[in-house]
Amino acid sequence: MSALTVDHSSYDYGWDDVVRIWEETDAPEGCKVEIIEGIITVSPTPSARHNNIAYRVLRRLTVAIPEEWGVYQTQSVAIPTRMSAFVPDLLVAPLAEVDGPGHLVPAAVGELVVEVTSPSNASTDRITKAAGYAEAGVPLYLLIDRHAPGGPTVTLYGEPKGDVYRVLRAVPFGEKIHLPAPFDLTLDTAEFPVT
Repeated sequence: MSALTVDHSSYDYGWDDVVRIWEETDAPEGCKVEIIEGIITVSPTPSARHNNIAYRVLRRLTVAIPEEWGVYQTQSVAIPTRMSAFVPDLLVAPLAEVDGPGHLVPAAVGELVVEVTSPSNASTDRITKAAGYAEAGVPLYLLIDRHAPGGPTVTLYGEPKGDVYRVLRAVPFGEKIHLPAPFDLTLDTAEFPVT
C-alpha cells in the first residue's frame, strides 16, 4: 500500500497554515499523517515486520536510557525550517520536553530518532528525513533500511552539521551495531525479520 499526498505547494502557505491543515486532516484511524517539505502525506499503518523491528529496538532502548527519558512511537516532531512534521518510528527524548499541549514537539528535543523503511517511504527516510533530523540537530539517527539496494542495512548517523550527518556505522542485517553514549547499547540485527 502506498502513501497519499496532498500537495499544497502551489499555494503560498506559511508554516502555521500547513500545520493547521495537517491538524484538520481527516485521515482514517491508525494512519500516519506527516508534513514532508510542505506536502501533507497520509500513510497506512506499517506492516507487522516493520512493527516487530521497531518493538525490538524499543525494548532495548527502554533499559538503556536515563529514567527521565522516554521512547515514543507516535510523537510528531516539527522542523519548521524544512516545512516538515515527521512521525518517526521511535523518538528518544527527555520526558519534560515531550509534555505540553498540541501534537508537535520540536525535533531538536530528540536524542535519537529511529526510522524503519517501508517500500513506499524508503527514499524519504534515507534522504529527506535524514536531512531534516540533521538540520534540527538530533544527535543520532538510526535508519533500519529493510529495502536498501544492497540488502537490508542498519546505519547509524551522527555528528550533524547543517543538513548532513556523518555515517558512524553501517552493518547488514545479521550483524551487531553499537549506539554510543549516552545509550552505550549494542543492537543485534540478527533479531530483525529480513523481508
